[in-house]
Amino acid sequence: MGIIAMLLIGIVAGWLAGRIMKGGGFGMIGNMVVGVLGAVIAGFILPQVGIATEGGLITSILSATFGAVVLLFVVGLVKKA
Repeated sequence: MGIIAMLLIGIVAGWLAGRIMKGGGFGMIGNMVVGVLGAVIAGFILPQVGIATEGGLITSILSATFGAVVLLFVVGLVKKA
């Protein structure tokens, strides 16, 4: 996958994760960055537990959103501590 496609998927995923984790986001730009990082995290975590991350645009967005939600959750826990 090209770097531009990965960034665009990460941006969409960050926006979705910000919507899912109400109050846990960092604004539009911050959530987009979190989405890109979440895509990287999901690329490492999901195959380790046996979940395929290949399969097209929708699968990529869903897995990146999962990674971004996990990242927002962890950051929220750290902020509270």
